[in-house]
Amino acid sequence: MDVAAAKYIGAGLAMLGMIGAGIGLGILFGNYLNGALRNPSAAPGERPMLFLGMALTEALGIFALVIAFLILFVKV
Repeated sequence: MDVAAAKYIGAGLAMLGMIGAGIGLGILFGNYLNGALRNPSAAPGERPMLFLGMALTEALGIFALVIAFLILFVKV
């Protein structure tokens, strides 16, 4: 196998973390909306945890993107 082909395969596998981040955000916001519709008075109290979870999930997705770029563009 060529080294360039292996780098592209590795970068593609590293991008699976972005899929996980998208799924995580969907679950996070879906559960927040479900809880907010069941108990609207408690929704403002849960909003800081929603934003914290969103930030951590996005950070993991961005970390996966950085790892993919490192695999592609760093010379070995």
